[in-house]
Amino acid sequence: MTMAVKQPPAADRVYTHVKQGVLERRYEGGTLLTEGELADAVGVSRTPVREALLRLEAEGLIRLYPKKGALVLPVSAQEIADVVETRLLVEEHAARKAVPAPAGLIERLEELLARQKEQAAAGDLTAASVTDRCFHAEIVRSGGNEILSRLYDQLRDRQLRMGVAVMHSHPDRIAKTLAEHEEILEALRSGNAEAAVGVVNRHVGWFSNLARGEVR
Repeated sequence: MTMAVKQPPAADRVYTHVKQGVLERRYEGGTLLTEGELADAVGVSRTPVREALLRLEAEGLIRLYPKKGALVLPVSAQEIADVVETRLLVEEHAARKAVPAPAGLIERLEELLARQKEQAAAGDLTAASVTDRCFHAEIVRSGGNEILSRLYDQLRDRQLRMGVAVMHSHPDRIAKTLAEHEEILEALRSGNAEAAVGVVNRHVGWFSNLARGEVR
């Protein structure tokens, strides 16, 4: 029974603390985090802090500077472009494969869209971004290709980080996102694969305009 209440290892606690801070933008790009500050914030010694920071550096969220600390890396235009290109490849393929759509998929997407509308109305942009990501991942998963699903999951954190950043800097975007999700759902419901692909292309491709500074 004692196992159930056992706390996760110290390095895992630091890793989760920093990662959530970065993804939810409490630690903005350009912030310098010191080992001492993080050790105090989580209530651990510096050794697990170092271990956690090495893992986060390997994931591309921070860069370590000896004796200085860890710099939270800003989302670069190149990173957005790379994520968009990969998302388009995976999601256009998934949208075609999802037609004809099983009833279970439609039901799940309806549920997620309703949840996202509530979160947006309540002004909870972080939660809306997470639900946004689930909506897309559900379509990818419906294809049953484990390797593609895993590849898509690897993009999750980067998408969330960008999604939150975008919604904060473009608050009008949330209404467009919801409308486009509605269109994707409608295309899948009516069995129109090409319409679904067209909306996905417009919906995901918007990010690449953002990277080039062309967003209106």
